[in-house]
Amino acid sequence: MPRLAVITSHPVQYYAPLFRTLAKQIDLMVYYAYEPSATTQGKGFGVTFTWDQDLTTGYPHRFLTNTAPSPGAGGFSSSDTPDIHDRLRADDVDAALVLGWHLKSQLQGIVAAKRLGIPVIVRGDSQAGLQTSRVKNAAKTILYPWLLRRFTAACYVGERNKAYYTQYGYPEQRLYHSPHAVDTSFFTRQADKGKGTQWRRETLTSPQDRVVLFAGKLLPFKRPLDVVEAVAALPSRHGKVHLLVAGSGELETQMSELATARGVSYHPLGFVNQSDMPSVYGAADVLVLPSTGRETWGLVANEALASGTPVILSNACGSAPDLTHHGGGAARSFPLGNIAALTAALEAVLTHPPSEAAIAKVSAAHSLDAAAAGILKAVTATAGSPT
Repeated sequence: MPRLAVITSHPVQYYAPLFRTLAKQIDLMVYYAYEPSATTQGKGFGVTFTWDQDLTTGYPHRFLTNTAPSPGAGGFSSSDTPDIHDRLRADDVDAALVLGWHLKSQLQGIVAAKRLGIPVIVRGDSQAGLQTSRVKNAAKTILYPWLLRRFTAACYVGERNKAYYTQYGYPEQRLYHSPHAVDTSFFTRQADKGKGTQWRRETLTSPQDRVVLFAGKLLPFKRPLDVVEAVAALPSRHGKVHLLVAGSGELETQMSELATARGVSYHPLGFVNQSDMPSVYGAADVLVLPSTGRETWGLVANEALASGTPVILSNACGSAPDLTHHGGGAARSFPLGNIAALTAALEAVLTHPPSEAAIAKVSAAHSLDAAAAGILKAVTATAGSPT
């Protein structure tokens, strides 16, 4: 059985289930650059917190020695782990999987693996088509084809991520589909406990009331204010439509003030930890993700679908082509920033909700097993290959 090293930044709630799935099928070792504090974990949320799910059991892992002055504080140099070379050599790995190249520790891992003759696989989620400055575009056009040639294989999470690799000349025959995924069984199981139904019963004034959900950091690039405007614009025939918001961040006050000004029934929950999110999804009739292209995927959409809740997302979100192509109305998209189109999409979902089967179909296509299978195919194809 090949031994796979995964080189990444820190324990993340979305990756821990994938690592557990991989550990059942391959000899795995995950190398972390740092363990975040409650303060660094809460960056962007506006609160300090620790995840209430165990993110480090169920798979072998090590925390590398981070020599940065402020480990994990943010930025390229906050993850500096020169001991990765000795670790890879001592652990005698057959292939290395690096989750991006935006941190110094990841580049250190790539260089160390290449020096040791270990084939390197990359799995990121950058998407093609984002607008950047001419200087950045020119630099990427020169640098990225050279960098990508260092990778023996690449795993892409979706169609726009695949296009990102190919636009820089990466050969398609060395690409393997490993879709972004969440622990669907956790969300399905927890959503079935009925806490969301209880919230609706205690909060809503009529069985005909509807609930629109926004979940995520309240930051400008996620455009949460668009959801307030769209809910306010819904025709009155839908009865009372409530806006449920699970998240915190710099736009909290502005969200509340706009909801009041527009007469929207607004229910801010603040930051919600992972174990309570299935109940939040279960309380909603639809999740809206109106982000710009900085949302390279939007895994809250996967979580909502796993909980049985349909999603509407802007066409700029990285996941839009992958989630919407299944049909059935479980996932819909609208042009970024187009409030009228978002309102129309909301009206369509609230009037004619998709079937449970349609939602389950989209969720099943983005499972942990599918994500792990793509990585394992890449490992099988590259382990022992010349670097």
